[in-house]
Amino acid sequence: MSRLADTFAACAKEGRAALVTFVTGGDPSPAATPAILDALVAGGADVIELGMPFTDPMADGPAIQQADIRSLQAGTTTRHLLDIAKGFRARHPTVPLVLMGYANPMVRRGAQWFAETCAEVGVDGVICVDIPPEEDDMLGAALRAAKVDLVRLATPTTDAARLPAVLDGCSGFLYYVSVAGITGMQQAAQTSIEQAVAKLKAGTDLPVAVGFGVRTPDQAAAIARVADGVVVGSAIVEAIAEAHEAGQDPAVAVRSIVSGLSAAVQTARTREQAA
Repeated sequence: MSRLADTFAACAKEGRAALVTFVTGGDPSPAATPAILDALVAGGADVIELGMPFTDPMADGPAIQQADIRSLQAGTTTRHLLDIAKGFRARHPTVPLVLMGYANPMVRRGAQWFAETCAEVGVDGVICVDIPPEEDDMLGAALRAAKVDLVRLATPTTDAARLPAVLDGCSGFLYYVSVAGITGMQQAAQTSIEQAVAKLKAGTDLPVAVGFGVRTPDQAAAIARVADGVVVGSAIVEAIAEAHEAGQDPAVAVRSIVSGLSAAVQTARTREQAA
C-alpha cells in the first residue's frame, strides 16, 4: 500500500471523500512554499499536489498561468521543488505528496533520474498532463520501477473504449477532469459529474477524484457526496496571489480557505443523510 492508497482508504473508512489541494511550487517564491504546504496540511488537506512551474501550461487557466510566471521569475528550478518535497516529507511523514506538471521538466534529465529522485525525496505520485497512455514508455515505466504512483487523467471525452488505456498502468487514484477546458474557469453540472463518476467507478477500483472548476465549499461538498476525492487548485492559488500582492502572509490565507473546504468535504455525506 502506498501513502495515496492508505489515505484514500482511511477517508473511505471515515465515510468521507479526501480533500486534494493544489499549489504551484515556488509561488510566490521557493522560500515561501514550505510554509504554504504546511498550511495546507494544517487546514485539513488530505493529499497535496505540488505544481511544477512551466512556460506553456496548456491545461491551466489564468490563475495557475500567472502562478507559473511568478514562480519562474523567482528562479524556481526542479531542484528547488525536489528539495521542497524532501523537506515536506521530513515534516509530514504520512501526508501524500504528488508532483503535477508537464513532460519537459520531468523527462529532460531522463525519466529514470526523475522517477528515482522522486522516490528518494518522498514524492508519492506524479501527474503528467501531456503524456498520453500511448506514450507511457516516456515516463510511466520508470515511475512504476521506482514505486511512484502514476496518476492518470480521465475527461468528459473518455469513453468506455478509451478508459482501459487510461487505467493501464495508473495507480494511486484516477483524476477526473470534470470540464473539457482549462483549470479554474468553469464547473461542470453536478448531474454530469455524478454520471461520470458512476461510469468511472464501474470500470476501476481506484479512487476517483474530481477537479477543475471546484472553487467553493458548497461545490466541494456536492462533489464529495459522490466522488472519492475533491481537487481544489485555482481558488487556493488565487488566495496566495492576493495575499502576496497585499503584503500579507500567503500561508495564513491558504490555511483559512482550506479549512473551509475541508470542513465542507468532511461533513458532506453526513449532512446529506441528515437532510
